[in-house]
Amino acid sequence: MLERIHEISGVLLSADGYLDDFWPNFRNIDDVFWKLQRIQRFEAGEPSWLAMMDGDWERSLKLVDDTGAAGRPYPCRRIRIVEQPVTPYLQWEMHVLALRVEVAEQVRVLDAGEVSDLEIDRLLPELVVLGSSVMYEVTYDACGTHSGARRIDDPDVIAACRGELDKLFAAGEDFRAYYEREIVPMPAPRVTTV
Repeated sequence: MLERIHEISGVLLSADGYLDDFWPNFRNIDDVFWKLQRIQRFEAGEPSWLAMMDGDWERSLKLVDDTGAAGRPYPCRRIRIVEQPVTPYLQWEMHVLALRVEVAEQVRVLDAGEVSDLEIDRLLPELVVLGSSVMYEVTYDACGTHSGARRIDDPDVIAACRGELDKLFAAGEDFRAYYEREIVPMPAPRVTTV
């Protein structure tokens, strides 16, 4: 089902429309909060990201913000698919996730090769699943800028995707082991703008 999400009908939302729709649904989560992350490049706006883009890796790491991650009454599970070589964005994001894992998230990492059987025609979608009631296919433009989402409300589709996310999560590597082995030893990323 995950590889066919783009075929499923949904409500198209702009970037602002997605946030307006997301927050009321987020406050009413009835089960696991899921996030499936596939893209390797993204234009973030956080101060930490901007410091990295300016070439100040130490300051970037000091600015990583983990606020809002603690105290959630439901499990938060994230599956992060990784390609080699690791992009500067992904390296930065892994440091952000390291803080969140300490606080409130369960994160597993899958090498892109482990999902290649699901990516014959296209990459897996970026998904956010809010319990059993709402799922978003988050969209980005060619530059990696967030462009909005498609909201999918079909309970059978959501249930099928949740089942597949459970399997991917079980197959993934524990985040901490991956992070310590692959990310921590990396030198500061070199970011070039085109």
